[in-house]
Amino acid sequence: MPRYVSAIPAYGRDYKSAKAVKEDWEAGKDFLIQDLVLSGYINKNDKPADFVMSIRYNHKQRVINIK
Repeated sequence: MPRYVSAIPAYGRDYKSAKAVKEDWEAGKDFLIQDLVLSGYINKNDKPADFVMSIRYNHKQRVINIK
């Protein structure tokens, strides 16, 4: 069963589009985990296979899920 983990762009980055989020995720950029149990930074190379990332962008008003 997949585990959904919330994250936001790290280091003050923000995005206007889901396409830009996907591009930086694929490029291995860091995202900051926003979860009750987990904390820290995560990127494509660190993500466990069972995690589904829910990344907030556009001033945290929109969400994209990345498997």
